[in-house]
Amino acid sequence: MRIDVITLFPELIAPYLEHGVNRRAAQAGVAVHFWNPRDFAAGAYRRIDDRPFGGGPGMVMQAEPLAACVEAIRAERGEAQGPKGSQAHSEVGPARAPVVYFSPLGRPIVHAVVSELAQSSGMILLCGRYEGVDQRFIDAYVDYQLSLGDFVLSGGEVAAAALLDAVLRLQPEVLHDAQSHMQDSFNPSLSGLLDCPHYTRPDVWREQGVPAVLLSGDHARIEAWRRQQSLQLSQDLRPDLLAKARQQGLISKADEKLLASKAK
Repeated sequence: MRIDVITLFPELIAPYLEHGVNRRAAQAGVAVHFWNPRDFAAGAYRRIDDRPFGGGPGMVMQAEPLAACVEAIRAERGEAQGPKGSQAHSEVGPARAPVVYFSPLGRPIVHAVVSELAQSSGMILLCGRYEGVDQRFIDAYVDYQLSLGDFVLSGGEVAAAALLDAVLRLQPEVLHDAQSHMQDSFNPSLSGLLDCPHYTRPDVWREQGVPAVLLSGDHARIEAWRRQQSLQLSQDLRPDLLAKARQQGLISKADEKLLASKAK
C-alpha cells in the first residue's frame, strides 16, 4: 500500500509513523509520502491561500496548487490524471487512489470506512488549514470527506494521523497476531459492538480480583462471558450500536437471553 499525504506540516505526522505498530507497517511494505502544496504554488511567495469571496474571517486554500499537487501524485503513482468525470479519469489503468479530505462537513471516521480504505491500493490524504479549501477543488478531486467528530481542529493533520493508525493496523503482517483486530470494538466479528473488558496478571490487584470465569479454563464459558459483557457494555454505553446490530439481525436469541440474565 502507498499513502500520499498533502500537508503544510509533515513534521506533525511523520514522527508518529516511526513508532510501534505504525513503524511495523513501514517494515511490512507500506510507503507513506509527504507532499507540500507550496511546492506547486506560483509566485515568489508560494502562496496557497487567499481571502474568501463574499468577505468573512480567515483564509481559504486555493484550488490550483492542490490540483497540481494531486496531479503530480497521480503521475508518480502511474495513475490516470484529471479531475473526476474527465476523459482522462475514465481511461483504463491502475485503480486511482481515493482523495480523502478532512473536514467538519465529512462523515465520521468509523470502522466501516477504515476497513474500506484499508482494502484499497492506497490513499491521497489532504490536510486542510485555515477556513478550509476552495469548494471547486473538492468538487473536482475529493472522493471522501471525513471527520473525527463534531468539533473543529486547526488542521487535518491530527485526523490524518488517526486515520493512518487505524488503516495501517489492518494491513497484513503489521500486527503480531494477524487476527487480533477481529476482536476490536466495532468489528463485524463482534456484530459491530463494543469489546469486552480485559484483565492481566496479577490475578489480585489492590484487593480486586479477576472475574472467576476467566480463570476457569472453560473456553465455552469464557466466550459466553465475553459476549455477554460486549452486549451489556454496548447497551449501557452505546445503545445505538446495539440497536443497529438488532436491525441488521446480528443479535441472536441467545444474545437476548444473555442480556436478560444480566438485567436480573
